Amino acid sequence: MSGNAFEGSMNPGTAEDQKKIHLWLESIIFRFFHVWSPVNCQDMLKRYEIFELCLRTRELFWSKPLYREVEVPVTIVGDIHGQFEDLKMMMDMNGWPFSEDEAKEMYRNMVTKNRKDIKVQLPATLGSGTDRQKGPKNYLFLGDYVDRGPHSIEVVLMLFAMHLRWPDRVTLLRGNHESRPVNRQYGFFGECSRRYSERCENDFCRGMRIEGFRVYEVFQLAFNVMPLTAIVNKRIMCMHGGISEELYDMKQLDALKRPLDTPDIGIIADLTWADPETEIEMYKESPRGAGKIFGAKAVDEFCKHFSLDLIVRAHQVVQDGYEFFADKKLVTIFSAPFYCGQTNNIASMLNIDSDMVASFMLVKPVTEIKENLNVGEKAEEENLQ
Repeated sequence: MSGNAFEGSMNPGTAEDQKKIHLWLESIIFRFFHVWSPVNCQDMLKRYEIFELCLRTRELFWSKPLYREVEVPVTIVGDIHGQFEDLKMMMDMNGWPFSEDEAKEMYRNMVTKNRKDIKVQLPATLGSGTDRQKGPKNYLFLGDYVDRGPHSIEVVLMLFAMHLRWPDRVTLLRGNHESRPVNRQYGFFGECSRRYSERCENDFCRGMRIEGFRVYEVFQLAFNVMPLTAIVNKRIMCMHGGISEELYDMKQLDALKRPLDTPDIGIIADLTWADPETEIEMYKESPRGAGKIFGAKAVDEFCKHFSLDLIVRAHQVVQDGYEFFADKKLVTIFSAPFYCGQTNNIASMLNIDSDMVASFMLVKPVTEIKENLNVGEKAEEENLQ
């Protein structure tokens, strides 16, 4: 990683070192939402920056438990699957994880080189909309950042940078696609190889896209230590897949040794792979071949055991952006609109406010938004008090 301004220990060191790291992270975030375009995406980040981001994020993940405690207010986001433009549009509609003052300071640092005599006028994509709070938004992402969509690398790196810069505002969970056997097959490996390839000339690796493979592997180092579940205000449990009949105490997750592969059975498999099923009451082997399917009675018993009001999960495309199950004790959210360019689905984000009132923001694809800008909708509210 030659040329890296932060070579050596991943520890932030002095206050001055920490400030440099923050400025570096802010420069990455700034590039992604103010400079990035599909045309120049290849020139956005140097390889050493990708390695630095992934390794620092890995260390931060590993320093925290596999289950995270999150406070309200918070916005919960489901599958993204490489749809970077949709992710930026959704966060611009809902609010960014930084305040307007922080955005101005970031913009000043990046554009005016911190000259105080220049009045900062924020670009539209950095301003606060009329329906947005002035302060920063808190986010909880449920995984499946990569595969299938065109810009998985950007999705992961922007979220990693935000998590590193504001770890209490941006929480990232692991999905089933944040594992080598899955993302090697469904597009992420190909994206890394295609965009960061240098062909090796020796006989051992002739024709292999070795540099792209290294980039791909450093992402896996971070994925393999990601948290698996989060509890919002001790009353809402969130994960990518679903509940597990083998999970009866959160301390079980503390006993798991990282780095973790995603097995086909057990707690990890269920939290990343399991699905609700209307035709059964309890648990059954999943036709996916990993994790289990579970019924409404299983959800009811799980909620009673952990004193939960609601379970929020992702993992499945739902046509209207969200879908309730088990008498509204569980909800599935999906946050990739017009999924894969083939499924005419709406996406949603779930907002939980300070009073534990839940509301859904429904989002149409970017292609439709360009034709009709009035697309941000709030769906029904649920009072979780």
